[in-house]
Amino acid sequence: MKIFNTLSRTKEEFVPLTPGEVKMYVCGPTVYNFIHIGNARPMIVFDTVRRYFEYKGYHVNYVSNFTDVDDKIIKKAIEEGVDADTISRRYIEECKKDMAAMNVKPATVHPQATQEICGMLDMIRTLIDKGHAYVAKDGTVYFRTASFREYGKLSHKNMDELQSGFRELKVTGEEDKESPSDFVLWKPKKEGEPFWESPWCEGRPGWHIECSVMSKKYLGEQIDIHAGGEDLIFPHHENEIAQSESANDKTFARYWMHNGFLNIDNKKMSKSLGNFFTVREIGEKYDLQVLRFFMLSAHYRSPLNFSAELMESSKNGLERILTAVDRLRDLENTASGDTLTEKELEQQSAARELVAKYEAAMDDDFNTADAISAVFELVKLSNSTAGAESSRAYVEYLKSTIGQLCDVLGIITERREENLDAEVEKLIAERQQARRDKNFALADEIRQRLLDMGIVLEDTREGVKWKRA
Repeated sequence: MKIFNTLSRTKEEFVPLTPGEVKMYVCGPTVYNFIHIGNARPMIVFDTVRRYFEYKGYHVNYVSNFTDVDDKIIKKAIEEGVDADTISRRYIEECKKDMAAMNVKPATVHPQATQEICGMLDMIRTLIDKGHAYVAKDGTVYFRTASFREYGKLSHKNMDELQSGFRELKVTGEEDKESPSDFVLWKPKKEGEPFWESPWCEGRPGWHIECSVMSKKYLGEQIDIHAGGEDLIFPHHENEIAQSESANDKTFARYWMHNGFLNIDNKKMSKSLGNFFTVREIGEKYDLQVLRFFMLSAHYRSPLNFSAELMESSKNGLERILTAVDRLRDLENTASGDTLTEKELEQQSAARELVAKYEAAMDDDFNTADAISAVFELVKLSNSTAGAESSRAYVEYLKSTIGQLCDVLGIITERREENLDAEVEKLIAERQQARRDKNFALADEIRQRLLDMGIVLEDTREGVKWKRA
């Protein structure tokens, strides 16, 4: 299995720290509102990475945090006249609902920044004692980037470039920095903000320190994979490396994985452009399995463009897979025979080649786009070879194989049970009676009424089946 490592900018063979185990940390959202579809991409991508490791037999310890203290959370709390904890707790729960709807598995641990303050204070003390951090006059604690010789190794920026860029970005209140590139580990409280006691001042942690501390607590001083969006490479992940490796005197993460940006109709997502969508808003138009399928339709490192046309294409592609599984399920109910015929053994061999093709794609830096292509080929094979004369053993093999490969992608092949309301049930019954009475004009009229309501009917040998349009 090969992974593209942002640190080396090359594909590297994956070799875990501990055989059979994967320690993986993925930066989670700041919980001040509903998550947007940009947040959804890393959630879906790295959930799929986790699932594939598990498919290959690894035990995965998967940690993903919630940043529950932040300027945006505080601003939202002030606007609503509540405390910051009320805001963060509300949107953590809403985030979990959206994750479940996207079939993103809960992390092994979902730590929260406000519950890990003691660990942050300990790491900051260690950094000060080792000369990697210093305390300014107002009690702000800064990390001394000059003390970490490899600063910039993840983003591949040299210190001269960084110093120049940070001088342009310098803001009021940072006059006590030794260097423009030094970053905050602890900062003094402001009126109306939550704060904690510390040896330096009453205040709260900087953003970067939380992930270093939580990763160490739940995964250890060294981890296999650290992942997140491309926008986190610098400064967040760069700063995490500096903190962790300075405090622990060990390599922090062996592999760094970053997903590409998500654009909307070929433009950067922005509230000012009116193209900012939450997962909840997309869920009002589409089953979020469609969103997941769309996110995996491109390689995770590639930029991905979101549009209504592409979502419709993903909806149709997903429906092809689900329809094929529905058909196999119907065949399974009527087929007999627990032994594959000679012809079916040949067809099973072809199916196994497609499974190998799927695994080769996933082994090559988790190429989900090519993996999905292999699933479509398996669907095509299923549609062309499984029929009324097929043995149950062959039908079950195809159904379970497609289901297993889709499960790695987080795609649910069992359709959700839906309860038709009384009006729809009544119309379907009336149409059936019209057909029995040979009143086909009325039957067609009712069929069209149902279609207008978003209900598609299919007349099969097993009876009338329906699905949402």
